[in-house]
Amino acid sequence: MSFFKDLFGSEGQTKKPPELSSEARIDAEIAALFRMLADTMGTERLVIQAGKMNAMTLMRSESRRERVLALMRILEEDPLLTPPPSEAEIPEILNRMTEQMAGMLARRDLEDRIERKVTEKLEKDHEEYVDDIRRQVISEESPGTESPHDKKKREDLEALERIHLTQSVMELLRPQSFDEIVGQERAVRSLMAKLSSPYPQHLILYGPPGVGKTTAARLVLEAAKKRTISPFAECAPFVETDGTTLRWDPRDMTNPLLGSVHDPIYQGAQKSLADSGVPEPKPGLVTDAHGGILFIDEIGEMDEMLQNKLLKVLEDKRAYFESAYYDPDDKRVPPYIRKLFEEGAPADFVLIGATTRDADHINPALRSRCAEIYFEPLTPAHILTIVENAARRLNVRLADGAAQLISEYTIEGRKAINILADAYSLALNRLSDAEIERIVSRETSDEEKKDTVQEAASCEAVEENAKENVSRETVGDAPAVTGQSNPVVSRETSLQIRVTKDDIYEVAQVSRLYQFGRKKASDIPAVGRVFGLGVSGFLGSLIEIEAVAFPAGEKGKGSVRFNETAGSMAKDSVFNAASVMRQLTGRDIHDYDIHVNVIGGGNIDGPSAGTAILAAIVSAVTGAAIRQDVAVTGEISLQGEMKPVGGVFEKAYGARQAGISTLIIPWENKKDIPEEHLGLTIHRLKKAEEAFAVLFADDTWKKKPEEV
Repeated sequence: MSFFKDLFGSEGQTKKPPELSSEARIDAEIAALFRMLADTMGTERLVIQAGKMNAMTLMRSESRRERVLALMRILEEDPLLTPPPSEAEIPEILNRMTEQMAGMLARRDLEDRIERKVTEKLEKDHEEYVDDIRRQVISEESPGTESPHDKKKREDLEALERIHLTQSVMELLRPQSFDEIVGQERAVRSLMAKLSSPYPQHLILYGPPGVGKTTAARLVLEAAKKRTISPFAECAPFVETDGTTLRWDPRDMTNPLLGSVHDPIYQGAQKSLADSGVPEPKPGLVTDAHGGILFIDEIGEMDEMLQNKLLKVLEDKRAYFESAYYDPDDKRVPPYIRKLFEEGAPADFVLIGATTRDADHINPALRSRCAEIYFEPLTPAHILTIVENAARRLNVRLADGAAQLISEYTIEGRKAINILADAYSLALNRLSDAEIERIVSRETSDEEKKDTVQEAASCEAVEENAKENVSRETVGDAPAVTGQSNPVVSRETSLQIRVTKDDIYEVAQVSRLYQFGRKKASDIPAVGRVFGLGVSGFLGSLIEIEAVAFPAGEKGKGSVRFNETAGSMAKDSVFNAASVMRQLTGRDIHDYDIHVNVIGGGNIDGPSAGTAILAAIVSAVTGAAIRQDVAVTGEISLQGEMKPVGGVFEKAYGARQAGISTLIIPWENKKDIPEEHLGLTIHRLKKAEEAFAVLFADDTWKKKPEEV
């Protein structure tokens, strides 16, 4: 009982420490722990806590085991903890509880330091608040006056307001109607169908950059608003953000997408709220998009945790807020803040995510709630159309071959317009100020008179066209033009800006562009050279594979070499090809020294180049020439069968870009690509022999070794 008397005895009482036995030392430790608890928690709080934990009787017990049990119940906050520890367990338990107490003391010290800093900050804020009140009172006593400093700031702001730059070229040339989105008819039609119904769907748009994904989504929303069956109101917002800039904040202090809470201390809520200690929720973009569309560009770059949070918002159709500072019983909390905390902010919108990456980079659960639309790569013909349309709107006269040259440097519509805009600037810089004034001037006086006479008729025509467009959309026709195109920079005048091929070349040199669309196809067959097909992201490309073969120094001991950068599955294709070659030609690959190479150092992986590798090796060994206007893709099996591969649609674009006229794909891929897609002759085949009949210029490959 001595520990209890020490703990709750008179303050002036002192005690001379005796010579302690081991049991007495344990008793002293127990008493010391109780004193430390009293110092840390306070005597009154310790008594209350002991009462809650059913430990008061145990604390007063003569039994050392029961006193230790009392300590355990208080420290671990478990009133049901039982039975008392054995005498042998007590030393270890006391060591553990000593460490717990050390941690409590460390936390108390840290909390004290934080509290002192908070107090100092509050005192400082109070002083600033008093100063603000003083300035406010002074301002009220002399209304309408402003300090010289405030006056200077206001004048600077007004000066900035008077500065206006002209519209940028990219803004001017942005498509304003469906007709101006080139090469994406099927994607736009699908987008229209999914958004303009009574039950609009969440969407993910896949495709290369610069093909019109964002613009199409904007235009479809505007068209959907005009349909009576659409749930989108006329004021439905289109909120656009970039997934690369959205990051998950585990502290929830800043979250522009989902919203965050401005706590009164750390983040500075509204001053009137902060002074009352009331946190202020700030709704995010999901609430801004309520009733409309939230468009997230490059959604595949978003943080995975943020994708999970967005998924929860899509399911609840609300965004919820939490804060340790919110007290539902606080009468000072404004009704709107109480409503946000208790009911959340409305967030009923249609999500449209766009990405240039494949589906694996998007949360599967999020992806499963979205319909998927693939935007197609642009062909050189599409780029040509985009450039010519932009030139007309800029009042630019393109020299022969200039538009074609731009199409060789890019497959992105946005990039093509950038190249034209840069060349336009170069051409404009060659002219005098007087010539530029004539070119960029608006209509002549005669044209103005003409427009005045025709104004009424034009307005009526526009209204009638709008009605027809809405009607066509309602019955499910292909998307119609829902608005007028941007006006051109100027009407046709006596002068036009002329952009030459030299301007394009200069832009390409300064911007370090390379010709993307180099033609590789040829009408002349070649031995040991074949065109395979690859795909990266949503861009297909032509892969040049070559092979050479020499009789081995010793029959049956030949060697095979393939690119070191190739993946294991691609290397396996070489050995599959060896087996099939022996079946088809009777030749053993081990009788030859063979070198297979991917021109350009291409890093190929996967088995899709199997048929192309087989053709190259057979050609090198037999001397049979391969057509150079044909490209082939497909895995090759040991039985010589062409197995299906992925990315056939995109690969076709890569083939077309390189001037290929004929495409060979596996039979099982026949549904993946339309008939005569992009004007290509497409062969859907099952066996390597069938592919050889198309690939090889003659039947030389069929000759047996003894026939040669």
